[in-house]
Amino acid sequence: MLKDKLALVPQKPGSYQMRDAHGNIVYVGKAKNLKSRLTSYFTGSHDHKTTKMLTVVEDFDYIVTKTELEALILEIDLIKKHQPRYNILLTDDKTYPYIEITDERHPKLVVTRTPNPTKKNLFGPYPNVHAARETLDVLNKLYSLRKCQTLPNEPCLYYHLGQCLAPCIHKVDKRDYDPIIKDITAFLKGKTKPIVDSLKEKMRAAADALEFERAKEYKDTIDAIHTTTSKQAVNLDDLTDRDVIALAHDEEHVALDMFFIRSGKIAARDKRLMPYYLDVDQAVLDYIIQFYRAYPIPSEILTNAPDTLKPLQSLHDTAVRRPQRGPKRRLLDLAIDNANEQLTAEVGRMQAQTEKTFGALDELAETLDIPTPYHIEAFDNSHLFGSHPVSGMVVFKNGKPAKQEYRKYKLNQSDAQSGDTEQMEEVLYRRYRRVLLEDLKRPDLIVVDGGIHQMNTAKRVLAALDLSIPVVGLAKDKRHTTSHLIDWRDNAIELDRHSKLFRLLAFIQEEAHRFAVAFHQNLRSKGVYATILDTIEGVGTKTKKKLLDRFKTVEAMKKADEQAFLDLGIPKKTVQNIKRALDEKGDY
Repeated sequence: MLKDKLALVPQKPGSYQMRDAHGNIVYVGKAKNLKSRLTSYFTGSHDHKTTKMLTVVEDFDYIVTKTELEALILEIDLIKKHQPRYNILLTDDKTYPYIEITDERHPKLVVTRTPNPTKKNLFGPYPNVHAARETLDVLNKLYSLRKCQTLPNEPCLYYHLGQCLAPCIHKVDKRDYDPIIKDITAFLKGKTKPIVDSLKEKMRAAADALEFERAKEYKDTIDAIHTTTSKQAVNLDDLTDRDVIALAHDEEHVALDMFFIRSGKIAARDKRLMPYYLDVDQAVLDYIIQFYRAYPIPSEILTNAPDTLKPLQSLHDTAVRRPQRGPKRRLLDLAIDNANEQLTAEVGRMQAQTEKTFGALDELAETLDIPTPYHIEAFDNSHLFGSHPVSGMVVFKNGKPAKQEYRKYKLNQSDAQSGDTEQMEEVLYRRYRRVLLEDLKRPDLIVVDGGIHQMNTAKRVLAALDLSIPVVGLAKDKRHTTSHLIDWRDNAIELDRHSKLFRLLAFIQEEAHRFAVAFHQNLRSKGVYATILDTIEGVGTKTKKKLLDRFKTVEAMKKADEQAFLDLGIPKKTVQNIKRALDEKGDY
């Protein structure tokens, strides 16, 4: 079959997609000549990495493009959409803070970990959020952009301190902000001397006028500027923003070391060690292009692999160079040394982690008699005594959390619901109805928190939507710890607590629980949710927990007699307060 299909492949540029026996895309690539590239995979002998991948490949598709550059862009889009098992993927396990001047009628300064690379007034990255916020605090003292999230009806303290133009009461034109933004931009690009000189002059004037407290404020601001701008100097002779990218690799792994140089100084560093398949140059290029879709790209990139990263020049307004001498070369050599050191020191750990992760997925597939579930979606619910229910969905891809794909749900309120099955039915229906309507990628496995009742609910929802997706339930023992799973045939399968599979499933279950509970607590902290129990004298956090564990819902509490409360160790006076409040509230 593949031989006949290969005969029809054109000798044109494009992107190709390798599929396994179940139709899942496991690898996406691009080629200048599709016929030549695809034929090379299915004829002759290959190295260990290629052979390993090809053992799971049963079919392929391809999309023809006009140019090789278009094929590259398409390839990255498909990698982002399908997240294939054998491509290097950009994950969100590490993000960098940036400072942004918002593009609003009345702009403000914010710290963001999700920068839009197309934004004009974006500065960073910073080594950590603390450094970014320190810089933000200094800027907010020096420049009079608004500080409020929403404009109030009257001027706030910042206006009286001279740190805001008060657009809430004054007409402020966009032109009024232009010089302020210009000065902030200069400051963030390292040109701090003019503002420091101005502050020193004001400090001396205040001291001469015997205004010592004000003089000290100016001195503290000067010290703060020196603190926030005194990063490691690298002795470059300009203030150009540039990234340094070094790579080192063996037959199975590639190490990347990146220095982010901003205003002539090392602002932050990123290092990655990743397994790769097929072609190391293509794997590195794919990863770097994914990276610069998430983060701003500087005007210059220094690298020991200029031929590999050359397409960046066509995709972005940047120059890719390999310096031969001078401070730039010394900086690149430092990055190369770090990449080589990482490759030598971390490969063993990476191999052990890969075996643990994919070994657990393979074991799960064998246990459930399903294809290896590289894409798992897990659900858990949270509520307060049955009231104000929410749900959280966590996503695991290739055995690791894909946090950018987590989703939160506010569920319908119903006192009649036990708190679990109806909530699970609602969230599953909402999620997979959307999957159908928007043709989203379906998971390889759905994990629900609970036993046979939750499993039956999940199967009923999927059947109603005519979806065939494997589902498994994770049940807990009396100590509320993961003990066994329920498969789609309603079989209870005990888990070895020392196995890789148990650790993976327990992690998935705990992550889903944490995410749902955190969402619920966040809503309550913002005052979105409040219950009658929050107003009862004598009912604190510990008492609420006791009530939650015992009664589950407010409705059940109404029906319980006083002795049921006393059995929980709740004082009689508090029990009387609870019963009185519930009786007065009526239907809740």
